[in-house]
Amino acid sequence: MVIRKVGKYEVGRTIGEGTFAKVKFAQNTETGESVAMKVLDRRTIIKHKMVDQIKREISIMKLVRHPYVVRLHEVLASRTKIYIILEFITGGELFDKIVHRGRLSETESRRYFQQLIDGVDFCHSKGVYHRDLKPENLLLDSQGNLKISDFGLSALPAQGVSLLHTTCGTPNYVAPEVLSHKGYDGAVADVWSCGVILYILMAGYLPFDDIDLTTLYSKIEKAEFSWPSWFSVGAKSLIHRILDPNPETRICIEEIRNDEWFRKGYAPVEIVEYEDVNLDDIYAVFDDPEQVNENSGKEDMGPLILNAFDLIILSQGLNLSALFDHGQDCLTHQTRFLSQKPAKVVLSSMEVVAQSMGFKTHIRNYKMRVECLAKNKASHFSIILEIFEVAPSFLMVDICKASGDSVEFLKFYKNFCSKLEDVIWKPPNETSKSWLTRSMRR
Repeated sequence: MVIRKVGKYEVGRTIGEGTFAKVKFAQNTETGESVAMKVLDRRTIIKHKMVDQIKREISIMKLVRHPYVVRLHEVLASRTKIYIILEFITGGELFDKIVHRGRLSETESRRYFQQLIDGVDFCHSKGVYHRDLKPENLLLDSQGNLKISDFGLSALPAQGVSLLHTTCGTPNYVAPEVLSHKGYDGAVADVWSCGVILYILMAGYLPFDDIDLTTLYSKIEKAEFSWPSWFSVGAKSLIHRILDPNPETRICIEEIRNDEWFRKGYAPVEIVEYEDVNLDDIYAVFDDPEQVNENSGKEDMGPLILNAFDLIILSQGLNLSALFDHGQDCLTHQTRFLSQKPAKVVLSSMEVVAQSMGFKTHIRNYKMRVECLAKNKASHFSIILEIFEVAPSFLMVDICKASGDSVEFLKFYKNFCSKLEDVIWKPPNETSKSWLTRSMRR
Protein backbone atom coordinates (compact mmCIF):
# COMPACT_ATOMS: atom_id res chain seq x y z
CA MET A 1 0.00 0.00 0.00
CA VAL A 2 1.39 3.41 -1.02
CA ILE A 3 1.12 6.10 1.67
CA ARG A 4 1.16 9.63 0.39
CA LYS A 5 2.70 12.31 2.60
CA VAL A 6 2.51 16.08 2.57
CA GLY A 7 5.05 17.41 5.02
CA LYS A 8 4.39 15.70 8.36
CA TYR A 9 0.90 14.57 7.32
CA GLU A 10 -0.15 11.17 5.96
CA VAL A 11 -2.96 11.77 3.49
CA GLY A 12 -5.94 9.44 3.30
CA ARG A 13 -9.34 9.30 1.65
CA THR A 14 -11.26 12.19 0.11
CA ILE A 15 -14.04 13.26 2.50
CA GLY A 16 -15.41 16.21 0.55
CA GLU A 17 -15.15 17.90 -2.80
CA GLY A 18 -16.12 21.34 -4.06
CA THR A 19 -15.69 23.39 -7.21
CA PHE A 20 -12.18 24.57 -6.38
CA ALA A 21 -10.96 22.21 -3.66
CA LYS A 22 -10.89 18.69 -2.31
CA VAL A 23 -10.94 17.89 1.39
CA LYS A 24 -8.98 14.85 2.48
CA PHE A 25 -8.62 13.05 5.76
CA ALA A 26 -5.03 13.23 7.05
CA GLN A 27 -3.06 12.42 10.15
CA ASN A 28 -0.22 14.29 11.81
CA THR A 29 2.58 11.71 12.04
CA GLU A 30 4.21 13.58 14.92
CA THR A 31 1.16 13.84 17.22
CA GLY A 32 -1.26 11.25 15.77
CA GLU A 33 -3.95 13.95 15.52
CA SER A 34 -6.56 13.58 12.77
CA VAL A 35 -7.02 16.65 10.56
CA ALA A 36 -8.93 17.72 7.47
CA MET A 37 -6.66 18.77 4.60
CA LYS A 38 -8.20 21.20 2.11
CA VAL A 39 -6.27 20.92 -1.16
CA LEU A 40 -6.43 23.75 -3.70
CA ASP A 41 -4.77 23.81 -7.11
CA ARG A 42 -2.62 26.93 -7.34
CA ARG A 43 -3.15 27.38 -11.08
CA THR A 44 -6.93 27.10 -10.74
CA ILE A 45 -7.26 29.76 -8.06
CA ILE A 46 -4.97 32.08 -10.05
CA LYS A 47 -6.96 31.44 -13.24
CA HIS A 48 -10.24 32.26 -11.51
CA LYS A 49 -8.70 35.28 -9.73
CA MET A 50 -9.43 33.81 -6.30
CA VAL A 51 -6.03 34.41 -4.68
CA ASP A 52 -7.17 37.42 -2.64
CA GLN A 53 -10.33 35.62 -1.50
CA ILE A 54 -8.39 32.54 -0.37
CA LYS A 55 -5.78 34.71 1.36
CA ARG A 56 -8.55 36.54 3.22
CA GLU A 57 -10.33 33.34 4.24
CA ILE A 58 -7.13 31.78 5.58
CA SER A 59 -6.08 34.96 7.40
CA ILE A 60 -9.52 35.27 9.01
CA MET A 61 -9.52 31.64 10.19
CA LYS A 62 -6.11 32.17 11.76
CA LEU A 63 -7.42 35.22 13.62
CA VAL A 64 -10.61 33.67 15.00
CA ARG A 65 -9.34 30.88 17.27
CA HIS A 66 -12.36 30.02 19.39
CA PRO A 67 -13.90 26.79 20.73
CA TYR A 68 -16.97 27.30 18.51
CA VAL A 69 -15.05 28.07 15.32
CA VAL A 70 -13.35 25.43 13.14
CA ARG A 71 -9.64 25.80 13.86
CA LEU A 72 -7.00 26.32 11.20
CA HIS A 73 -3.78 24.57 12.22
CA GLU A 74 -1.43 25.69 9.46
CA VAL A 75 -1.03 26.30 5.74
CA LEU A 76 1.47 24.48 3.52
CA ALA A 77 2.31 24.89 -0.14
CA SER A 78 4.04 23.09 -2.96
CA ARG A 79 4.73 24.68 -6.31
CA THR A 80 1.36 23.47 -7.59
CA LYS A 81 -0.90 23.08 -4.52
CA ILE A 82 -2.06 24.97 -1.42
CA TYR A 83 -2.79 22.78 1.63
CA ILE A 84 -5.02 24.21 4.37
CA ILE A 85 -4.82 22.03 7.50
CA LEU A 86 -8.05 22.24 9.50
CA GLU A 87 -9.56 20.74 12.62
CA PHE A 88 -11.25 17.43 11.74
CA ILE A 89 -14.95 17.66 12.63
CA THR A 90 -16.84 14.34 12.82
CA GLY A 91 -20.45 15.31 13.60
CA GLY A 92 -21.49 16.63 10.18
CA GLU A 93 -23.55 19.72 9.41
CA LEU A 94 -26.25 21.12 11.68
CA PHE A 95 -28.33 21.31 8.49
CA ASP A 96 -28.28 17.51 8.14
CA LYS A 97 -29.46 17.11 11.71
CA ILE A 98 -32.46 19.36 11.05
CA VAL A 99 -33.26 17.49 7.82
CA HIS A 100 -33.15 14.08 9.52
CA ARG A 101 -34.87 15.01 12.76
CA GLY A 102 -37.05 17.91 11.78
CA ARG A 103 -37.35 20.67 14.38
CA LEU A 104 -35.23 20.45 17.52
CA SER A 105 -36.46 20.88 21.07
CA GLU A 106 -36.42 24.37 22.54
CA THR A 107 -33.66 23.37 25.00
CA GLU A 108 -31.42 21.94 22.27
CA SER A 109 -32.12 24.86 19.95
CA ARG A 110 -31.22 27.31 22.70
CA ARG A 111 -27.92 25.52 23.41
CA TYR A 112 -26.84 25.67 19.76
CA PHE A 113 -27.95 29.30 19.56
CA GLN A 114 -25.93 30.19 22.67
CA GLN A 115 -22.82 28.61 21.13
CA LEU A 116 -23.49 30.38 17.83
CA ILE A 117 -23.75 33.76 19.56
CA ASP A 118 -20.54 33.13 21.51
CA GLY A 119 -18.64 32.22 18.34
CA VAL A 120 -20.04 35.07 16.24
CA ASP A 121 -19.38 37.61 18.99
CA PHE A 122 -15.73 36.51 19.15
CA CYS A 123 -15.41 36.92 15.37
CA HIS A 124 -16.84 40.43 15.66
CA SER A 125 -14.36 41.26 18.44
CA LYS A 126 -11.60 40.50 15.91
CA GLY A 127 -13.21 42.70 13.26
CA VAL A 128 -14.46 39.70 11.27
CA TYR A 129 -18.00 39.52 9.85
CA HIS A 130 -19.06 36.12 8.51
CA ARG A 131 -21.84 37.21 6.09
CA ASP A 132 -22.94 33.66 5.23
CA LEU A 133 -24.23 32.19 8.49
CA LYS A 134 -26.59 29.26 7.86
CA PRO A 135 -27.02 25.67 9.15
CA GLU A 136 -24.92 24.29 6.26
CA ASN A 137 -21.94 26.29 7.57
CA LEU A 138 -22.38 25.16 11.17
CA LEU A 139 -20.68 21.84 11.95
CA LEU A 140 -20.94 19.60 15.01
CA ASP A 141 -17.98 17.99 16.76
CA SER A 142 -17.90 14.59 18.48
CA GLN A 143 -19.22 16.20 21.69
CA GLY A 144 -22.17 17.79 19.90
CA ASN A 145 -20.74 21.32 20.10
CA LEU A 146 -21.19 23.87 17.34
CA LYS A 147 -18.31 24.84 15.02
CA ILE A 148 -18.68 27.82 12.68
CA SER A 149 -17.05 27.14 9.31
CA ASP A 150 -16.69 28.47 5.75
CA PHE A 151 -15.35 32.00 5.97
CA GLY A 152 -15.19 32.34 2.19
CA LEU A 153 -17.55 35.35 2.10
CA SER A 154 -16.32 36.90 5.34
CA ALA A 155 -15.21 40.51 5.56
CA LEU A 156 -12.21 41.87 7.44
CA PRO A 157 -12.61 45.59 6.72
CA ALA A 158 -9.72 48.00 7.12
CA GLN A 159 -9.57 50.14 10.22
CA GLY A 160 -11.93 53.10 9.96
CA VAL A 161 -14.30 51.37 7.53
CA SER A 162 -17.69 51.16 9.26
CA LEU A 163 -20.00 50.02 6.46
CA LEU A 164 -19.80 47.11 4.01
CA HIS A 165 -21.25 47.30 0.51
CA THR A 166 -20.90 43.85 -1.05
CA THR A 167 -24.21 42.04 -1.43
CA CYS A 168 -23.48 38.43 -0.59
CA GLY A 169 -24.75 35.45 1.35
CA THR A 170 -27.66 33.04 0.89
CA PRO A 171 -30.92 34.95 0.09
CA ASN A 172 -33.10 33.28 2.76
CA TYR A 173 -30.66 34.27 5.53
CA VAL A 174 -29.63 37.75 4.34
CA ALA A 175 -30.59 40.84 6.33
CA PRO A 176 -32.84 43.39 4.53
CA GLU A 177 -30.21 46.16 4.65
CA VAL A 178 -27.77 43.94 2.73
CA LEU A 179 -30.29 43.84 -0.13
CA SER A 180 -30.73 47.62 -0.16
CA HIS A 181 -27.25 48.32 -1.68
CA LYS A 182 -26.83 51.33 0.65
CA GLY A 183 -24.12 49.97 2.92
CA TYR A 184 -24.58 47.92 6.07
CA ASP A 185 -22.99 47.07 9.42
CA GLY A 186 -21.53 43.55 9.18
CA ALA A 187 -22.13 42.76 12.86
CA VAL A 188 -25.80 43.80 12.76
CA ALA A 189 -26.35 41.81 9.55
CA ASP A 190 -24.81 38.69 11.13
CA VAL A 191 -27.22 39.01 14.08
CA TRP A 192 -30.17 38.84 11.65
CA SER A 193 -28.80 35.60 10.18
CA CYS A 194 -28.46 34.17 13.71
CA GLY A 195 -32.14 34.94 14.26
CA VAL A 196 -33.12 33.10 11.09
CA ILE A 197 -31.07 30.10 12.25
CA LEU A 198 -32.77 30.07 15.67
CA TYR A 199 -36.17 30.10 13.95
CA ILE A 200 -35.17 27.15 11.72
CA LEU A 201 -33.85 25.14 14.69
CA MET A 202 -37.16 25.47 16.52
CA ALA A 203 -39.52 25.35 13.53
CA GLY A 204 -37.76 22.92 11.18
CA TYR A 205 -38.29 25.27 8.21
CA LEU A 206 -37.35 28.76 6.99
CA PRO A 207 -39.15 31.91 8.17
CA PHE A 208 -38.67 33.54 4.74
CA ASP A 209 -39.12 31.31 1.70
CA ASP A 210 -40.51 31.76 -1.78
CA ILE A 211 -39.65 30.48 -5.26
CA ASP A 212 -39.86 34.02 -6.65
CA LEU A 213 -36.88 36.08 -5.48
CA THR A 214 -38.74 39.38 -5.72
CA THR A 215 -41.45 38.06 -3.40
CA LEU A 216 -38.82 36.57 -1.07
CA TYR A 217 -36.96 39.90 -0.81
CA SER A 218 -40.24 41.70 -0.14
CA LYS A 219 -40.98 39.33 2.76
CA ILE A 220 -37.48 39.86 4.18
CA GLU A 221 -37.68 43.65 3.92
CA LYS A 222 -41.00 43.64 5.80
CA ALA A 223 -39.97 40.83 8.19
CA GLU A 224 -43.13 39.05 7.06
CA PHE A 225 -43.32 35.57 8.62
CA SER A 226 -45.64 33.51 10.83
CA TRP A 227 -45.14 31.86 14.22
CA PRO A 228 -45.49 28.11 14.79
CA SER A 229 -47.88 27.32 17.62
CA TRP A 230 -45.23 25.55 19.71
CA PHE A 231 -42.91 28.55 20.07
CA SER A 232 -42.76 29.79 23.66
CA VAL A 233 -43.44 33.43 24.49
CA GLY A 234 -39.79 33.99 25.43
CA ALA A 235 -38.48 32.55 22.16
CA LYS A 236 -40.95 34.58 20.08
CA SER A 237 -40.02 37.76 21.92
CA LEU A 238 -36.29 37.29 21.29
CA ILE A 239 -36.67 36.27 17.62
CA HIS A 240 -38.99 39.24 17.05
CA ARG A 241 -36.30 41.62 18.34
CA ILE A 242 -33.61 39.94 16.19
CA LEU A 243 -35.66 39.86 12.97
CA ASP A 244 -36.24 43.60 13.12
CA PRO A 245 -36.00 44.95 9.54
CA ASN A 246 -34.61 48.23 10.90
CA PRO A 247 -30.89 47.71 11.63
CA GLU A 248 -30.88 50.80 13.86
CA THR A 249 -33.33 49.26 16.36
CA ARG A 250 -32.37 45.58 15.95
CA ILE A 251 -31.16 43.91 19.14
CA CYS A 252 -27.37 43.59 19.48
CA ILE A 253 -25.40 40.63 20.82
CA GLU A 254 -24.89 42.20 24.25
CA GLU A 255 -28.66 42.61 24.59
CA ILE A 256 -29.23 39.04 23.37
CA ARG A 257 -26.95 37.78 26.14
CA ASN A 258 -29.04 39.67 28.70
CA ASP A 259 -32.31 38.25 27.39
CA GLU A 260 -34.12 36.04 29.94
CA TRP A 261 -34.91 33.25 27.45
CA PHE A 262 -31.31 33.19 26.17
CA ARG A 263 -29.75 33.11 29.65
CA LYS A 264 -31.55 29.94 30.71
CA GLY A 265 -28.83 27.28 31.21
CA TYR A 266 -26.25 29.56 29.62
CA ALA A 267 -22.61 28.78 30.46
CA PRO A 268 -20.19 31.13 28.65
CA VAL A 269 -17.36 29.21 27.02
CA GLU A 270 -13.86 29.60 28.45
CA ILE A 271 -11.57 31.19 25.88
CA VAL A 272 -7.89 30.28 25.92
CA GLU A 273 -5.65 33.25 25.23
CA TYR A 274 -3.53 32.53 22.17
CA GLU A 275 -0.25 34.18 21.23
CA ASP A 276 -0.29 37.15 18.87
CA VAL A 277 -1.21 36.06 15.37
CA ASN A 278 1.35 36.75 12.65
CA LEU A 279 -0.02 36.59 9.12
CA ASP A 280 3.37 36.82 7.32
CA ASP A 281 3.51 33.06 6.75
CA ILE A 282 0.04 33.08 5.16
CA TYR A 283 1.13 35.60 2.53
CA ALA A 284 4.46 33.81 2.08
CA VAL A 285 2.56 30.69 1.00
CA PHE A 286 1.09 32.59 -1.95
CA ASP A 287 3.78 35.13 -2.70
CA ASP A 288 6.80 32.92 -2.04
CA PRO A 289 5.62 29.29 -2.11
CA GLU A 290 7.75 26.77 -0.26
CA GLN A 291 8.11 23.27 -1.63
CA VAL A 292 6.66 20.77 0.85
CA ASN A 293 7.55 17.10 0.84
CA GLU A 294 4.75 15.78 -1.33
CA ASN A 295 5.59 12.20 -2.23
CA SER A 296 4.77 8.57 -1.68
CA GLY A 297 7.57 7.56 0.64
CA LYS A 298 10.30 8.42 -1.88
CA GLU A 299 13.78 9.38 -0.76
CA ASP A 300 14.85 13.03 -0.50
CA MET A 301 14.98 14.41 -4.05
CA GLY A 302 17.51 17.13 -3.15
CA PRO A 303 17.41 20.85 -3.94
CA LEU A 304 15.77 22.22 -7.06
CA ILE A 305 18.04 21.96 -10.12
CA LEU A 306 18.31 25.16 -12.14
CA ASN A 307 18.43 24.80 -15.90
CA ALA A 308 19.82 27.34 -18.37
CA PHE A 309 16.52 29.22 -18.59
CA ASP A 310 16.29 29.48 -14.79
CA LEU A 311 19.80 30.93 -14.71
CA ILE A 312 18.92 33.52 -17.33
CA ILE A 313 15.83 34.55 -15.37
CA LEU A 314 17.87 34.88 -12.17
CA SER A 315 20.55 36.93 -13.91
CA GLN A 316 20.30 40.59 -14.84
CA GLY A 317 19.56 40.38 -18.56
CA LEU A 318 21.69 37.77 -20.31
CA ASN A 319 24.89 38.56 -18.41
CA LEU A 320 25.26 35.49 -16.18
CA SER A 321 28.04 37.10 -14.17
CA ALA A 322 25.30 39.14 -12.53
CA LEU A 323 24.26 35.99 -10.70
CA PHE A 324 27.27 36.33 -8.45
CA ASP A 325 28.17 40.01 -8.84
CA HIS A 326 25.38 42.23 -7.55
CA GLY A 327 25.51 45.97 -7.40
CA GLN A 328 25.05 47.66 -4.01
CA ASP A 329 21.36 48.34 -4.71
CA CYS A 330 20.71 44.66 -5.36
CA LEU A 331 22.57 43.60 -2.25
CA THR A 332 20.18 45.59 -0.07
CA HIS A 333 17.45 43.12 -1.06
CA GLN A 334 19.07 39.94 -2.38
CA THR A 335 22.44 38.23 -2.82
CA ARG A 336 23.87 34.77 -3.46
CA PHE A 337 26.89 32.61 -2.75
CA LEU A 338 28.21 29.31 -4.09
CA SER A 339 29.15 26.14 -2.23
CA GLN A 340 30.65 22.77 -3.09
CA LYS A 341 29.46 21.14 0.13
CA PRO A 342 26.51 18.69 0.17
CA ALA A 343 23.12 20.43 0.31
CA LYS A 344 22.23 18.99 3.73
CA VAL A 345 25.53 20.19 5.17
CA VAL A 346 24.94 23.69 3.79
CA LEU A 347 21.39 23.79 5.16
CA SER A 348 22.41 22.49 8.58
CA SER A 349 25.33 24.91 8.80
CA MET A 350 23.13 27.89 7.92
CA GLU A 351 20.57 26.85 10.53
CA VAL A 352 23.20 26.52 13.28
CA VAL A 353 24.82 29.85 12.41
CA ALA A 354 21.49 31.72 12.24
CA GLN A 355 20.37 30.32 15.59
CA SER A 356 23.73 31.10 17.19
CA MET A 357 23.19 34.72 16.10
CA GLY A 358 19.88 34.76 17.97
CA PHE A 359 17.52 34.28 15.04
CA LYS A 360 14.49 32.03 14.72
CA THR A 361 14.56 29.57 11.79
CA HIS A 362 11.87 27.71 9.87
CA ILE A 363 12.99 25.00 7.42
CA ARG A 364 11.01 23.24 4.71
CA ASN A 365 13.01 21.05 2.35
CA TYR A 366 15.84 23.23 1.03
CA LYS A 367 14.38 26.61 1.93
CA MET A 368 14.92 28.37 5.25
CA ARG A 369 13.16 31.40 6.66
CA VAL A 370 15.14 33.43 9.22
CA GLU A 371 13.35 35.89 11.52
CA CYS A 372 14.71 38.46 13.94
CA LEU A 373 13.58 37.95 17.55
CA ALA A 374 14.48 41.48 18.65
CA LYS A 375 11.86 43.30 20.71
CA ASN A 376 12.67 46.48 18.85
CA LYS A 377 10.24 46.39 15.93
CA ALA A 378 12.35 48.93 14.03
CA SER A 379 15.09 46.33 13.65
CA HIS A 380 12.75 43.44 12.85
CA PHE A 381 13.32 41.71 9.54
CA SER A 382 12.95 38.31 7.91
CA ILE A 383 15.04 36.60 5.23
CA ILE A 384 14.46 33.69 2.84
CA LEU A 385 17.43 31.46 2.01
CA GLU A 386 17.02 28.79 -0.67
CA ILE A 387 19.49 26.23 -1.99
CA PHE A 388 19.65 25.44 -5.73
CA GLU A 389 21.85 23.05 -7.69
CA VAL A 390 23.52 24.89 -10.60
CA ALA A 391 25.98 22.12 -11.53
CA PRO A 392 26.74 18.59 -10.26
CA SER A 393 29.45 19.95 -7.95
CA PHE A 394 28.06 23.44 -7.27
CA LEU A 395 25.17 24.70 -5.15
CA MET A 396 23.88 28.26 -5.10
CA VAL A 397 22.35 29.77 -1.97
CA ASP A 398 19.94 32.59 -2.77
CA ILE A 399 19.51 35.06 0.12
CA CYS A 400 16.56 37.42 -0.16
CA LYS A 401 15.21 39.99 2.30
CA ALA A 402 11.51 39.24 2.77
CA SER A 403 10.77 42.19 5.06
CA GLY A 404 12.47 44.75 7.24
CA ASP A 405 15.29 47.29 7.10
CA SER A 406 17.97 47.00 4.40
CA VAL A 407 20.73 48.19 6.74
CA GLU A 408 19.88 45.40 9.18
CA PHE A 409 19.91 42.95 6.28
CA LEU A 410 23.40 44.05 5.25
CA LYS A 411 24.66 43.65 8.82
CA PHE A 412 23.13 40.19 8.99
CA TYR A 413 24.62 39.17 5.63
CA LYS A 414 28.14 40.25 6.55
CA ASN A 415 28.05 38.54 9.96
CA PHE A 416 26.29 35.44 8.63
CA CYS A 417 28.74 34.85 5.77
CA SER A 418 31.78 35.42 7.99
CA LYS A 419 30.64 32.44 10.07
CA LEU A 420 30.17 30.20 7.01
CA GLU A 421 33.75 30.27 5.71
CA ASP A 422 33.93 26.47 5.59
CA VAL A 423 30.78 26.31 3.48
CA ILE A 424 31.10 29.20 1.03
CA TRP A 425 33.09 28.50 -2.13
CA LYS A 426 35.75 31.11 -2.91
CA PRO A 427 37.75 31.49 -6.12
CA PRO A 428 41.23 29.87 -5.91
CA ASN A 429 43.96 31.99 -4.27
CA GLU A 430 41.40 34.35 -2.69
CA THR A 431 41.26 34.58 1.10
CA SER A 432 38.02 34.53 3.03
CA LYS A 433 38.50 38.11 4.21
CA SER A 434 39.19 39.51 0.73
CA TRP A 435 36.25 37.55 -0.73
CA LEU A 436 33.80 38.90 1.83
CA THR A 437 35.12 42.46 1.50
CA ARG A 438 34.74 42.31 -2.28
CA SER A 439 31.27 40.83 -1.97
CA MET A 440 30.12 43.63 0.31
CA ARG A 441 31.39 46.25 -2.10
CA ARG A 442 29.42 44.91 -5.04
